[in-house]
Amino acid sequence: MKQKLEDIKQNVINCTKCDLCKTRTNSVPGKGNFKSDVIFVGEAPGRNEDKNGEPFVGVAGKKLSAALDEAGISRESVYITNVVKCRPPKNRVPSTDERETCKEYLKQEISIIKPKIICILGNTAFNSILGGSEITKFRGKVVRKDNQLYFLTIHPAATIYNQQLIDVLKEDILKLFDNIRELKDGKEITIDIEYAS
Repeated sequence: MKQKLEDIKQNVINCTKCDLCKTRTNSVPGKGNFKSDVIFVGEAPGRNEDKNGEPFVGVAGKKLSAALDEAGISRESVYITNVVKCRPPKNRVPSTDERETCKEYLKQEISIIKPKIICILGNTAFNSILGGSEITKFRGKVVRKDNQLYFLTIHPAATIYNQQLIDVLKEDILKLFDNIRELKDGKEITIDIEYAS
C-alpha cells in the first residue's frame, strides 16, 4: 500500500498533463498516514505548498493542524491532499479542466487508503467531488455517495479572513472524529444527505 502511494507521489511529481506544470515550482502530492481513517481534501496548493512540495504547510495548514490538535488528533495520523496537485497561478480557483485532469490521482489515493470518511474542505473541493456549492450551508453534515462517506466543512483558509470561523472549523473537526469513533465501534452514524448512485 505504502509503495502504491509512493508510485502516485512520483507520478504527481512528474506530471505534465495540464498547463499548471509550466507555472508550478513543485507539484504537491498528498501526504500522511496511509492507514488513516480519514482523508482531508482541499482545493489546490498555495504559495507555501508550491515552494515546499507539501500540502497544507502555509497559514491554512497551521489552522487545520490547530483544529486537529484541539480534537486530540496528530497531523501525522491523517492523510491530507488536494483536488488539484499544482498551484494555479496567483492562487486562482482551478479550472474545470484542471480538476478533471487531476481527478485520477485523488481517485487512486482514495482507493489505496480506503478511508472510513473523506473530509471535504471548502467549496471547490465540495464542487469537484460531489458537485455541491454553498459549503457554509452544508458544513458539519455527513454525505453518502456510492457507499463512501463524506464530511463537509469550510476550508481552513476561510478562518484567516473571518476569525469567527475558527470555532466553526474546530467544532466540525471534533464532530468528524466523533463520527469516525462511532464508525470504528460499528455504530450507525446519521447520514444527512444521500446521493443516489
